[in-house]
Amino acid sequence: MTLQTNAAMPSPIPGGDPTPRSASRVSSKLVLRVVAGVLAACILLGGFAVWHPERLPAPIGDWVEDLTGVNAHPVVLRLPQNRPLSAVAQLGRDIFFDASLSASGKQSCATCHSPDHAYGPPNDLAVQLGGEHMNLEGYRPPQSLAYLYRQASFSIGPDQGDMDTPAPTLAALAASASTVQRAQKTAGVAPAAPAMVPQGGFFWDGRAMRLQEQAIAPLTNPVEMANPNTHAVFMKLQKASYINRIKQLFGPTVMQNEELVLDEAMFAVTRFELEEPSFHPFTSKYDAWLQGKARLTRAELHGLRLFNDPDKANCAGCHLSKPSPDGLPPLFTDTQYEALGVPRNPHLAVNKDPKFYDMGVCGPFRTDMTEQTQYCGMFLTPTLRNTATRHAFFHNGVYHDLQQVMDFYNFRNTNPDKIYPKDASGKVMKYDDLPAKYHANVDVADAPFDRKAGDAPAMTDDEVKDIIAFVQTLNDGYKP
Repeated sequence: MTLQTNAAMPSPIPGGDPTPRSASRVSSKLVLRVVAGVLAACILLGGFAVWHPERLPAPIGDWVEDLTGVNAHPVVLRLPQNRPLSAVAQLGRDIFFDASLSASGKQSCATCHSPDHAYGPPNDLAVQLGGEHMNLEGYRPPQSLAYLYRQASFSIGPDQGDMDTPAPTLAALAASASTVQRAQKTAGVAPAAPAMVPQGGFFWDGRAMRLQEQAIAPLTNPVEMANPNTHAVFMKLQKASYINRIKQLFGPTVMQNEELVLDEAMFAVTRFELEEPSFHPFTSKYDAWLQGKARLTRAELHGLRLFNDPDKANCAGCHLSKPSPDGLPPLFTDTQYEALGVPRNPHLAVNKDPKFYDMGVCGPFRTDMTEQTQYCGMFLTPTLRNTATRHAFFHNGVYHDLQQVMDFYNFRNTNPDKIYPKDASGKVMKYDDLPAKYHANVDVADAPFDRKAGDAPAMTDDEVKDIIAFVQTLNDGYKP
């Protein structure tokens, strides 16, 4: 109606007010409404700041994102292709689930790496049971086999620029890095640390260079599948229902070389882990949010901000949360090694010996880096994808839920009495799972470990809850 009335009115008087009176009234009302709306918004935001000052972001774009839960900058992710499994991968699948390859006849790869539990342990034990009679404790909690498709081999220092130049040995690289100051890690930024710390590899200590080696090792581990030697595994493979497929795929003469048979069989397992989509599905709520297909709750968005904040949780300093520049989805690990000083797990059988210390990269299960003591206490940073579904955390399984994990990060330096036991005199035994001469290796530079005893923890209880809420968005299986 207003538009029709204005259209019928005479043209404005030259040199006079160019706006007709009725239109002016409408504009005045509109201005009043806008002003009133802005005032109301200011009052609303002021109240929000009073009640939740820590959740009030500064940029207006972030504020809008907070209210809607939508990613303001969606991306196109380069996801692994979903194709039918090759014949070799199908063979690997059968081997992966074959419990007859163990000494007990009851343990397969899938026993400790359950497909129903993100290829991690299916229970809440700190370590898994194995051995000939399935009654021996393992040394460490099995890591998930998911999201390893981009894991590089173990190395120290930058990649070689000239491929014709012989690569230096690990010992030479480690020695050259021993006097270099440790780089501080900050959220969302690729740290300079690769030049100074180990990276890549498989197992908690990186002793397996390739997935194939990772698959072979449990077969003869006395507390896992417990075969006395590789010959025993070869004899089991000869009796397997898929032996003819091994001959067809790798040639009948393969059976003349026991080592080669085992190598090819584990190559097939590797192909299964690389080709099977469920090992890297990228179906979490966070993946959907990155692509603009899901809304995060206010708690989840706040948790993400704290996760990335280099002065707060700083989780993204090691658990990289942003897609790569070319669109590869984040794996939530920088695949590097850290000495965190987690407390000793007194319940592990191996820890009943007070002289035993699991020192990760420098031993005892890895033997080629024992001389590089600057790496003692360092363990591989695992992916946080699906970590909220796990029930054993860190290399010794000392914690069993995310609240305990966050408390460790929050209180390790500010309130160590909440984290570590006390000796007979009442003194807190800080870093009690690492010999005192290696305590200097423990990270005290990166937030939240940059606090001192008596300081306020980096995170409040509510902030910890929001971080956990965000980490739960990394579980696969979300349906928008």
